[in-house]
Amino acid sequence: MGMGSDRPHSPVERGRSMTAAALIGAALMAAVDEIVFHQLLGWHHFFDRATPAVGLLSDGLLHTAELLALVAGFVLWADLRRRGTLSSAHARAGLLLGAGGFQLFDGLVDHKVLRLHQIRYGVPDLLVYDLLWNGAALALLAAGAVLAVRARAVTGPGTGR
Repeated sequence: MGMGSDRPHSPVERGRSMTAAALIGAALMAAVDEIVFHQLLGWHHFFDRATPAVGLLSDGLLHTAELLALVAGFVLWADLRRRGTLSSAHARAGLLLGAGGFQLFDGLVDHKVLRLHQIRYGVPDLLVYDLLWNGAALALLAAGAVLAVRARAVTGPGTGR
């Protein structure tokens, strides 16, 4: 099943399509981070600068925010689809841009600026983990940017919202 269809008789909403999907992409990446790295691997909690109970609470709050973002994104996406104004091409770009944006924000702001947590503790060289995490984020952003440029080329520079 695709993300929707661009109907020629309905003006597509390129910006809203990209925004809705970016919200979904960011929420999905937050879910992957929280489930894989926080729960399954147990490498860190969202906030590791306190007790384990506070770390667990912070993971629950992250999970709550991720679920709210996922629901909000799908509500916006469903509304666009219902009205026939979803731009599938822009939504695909937004999904990758949202996922990469979340991951890069987490890797730079949460890990390095705010020092809420690191990717992994007790390893001899954290740089490798940082480079892989942020490199993957940049790859997602680059792929999203390429799709966004292609989407704009297909739909044209007109006044689609």
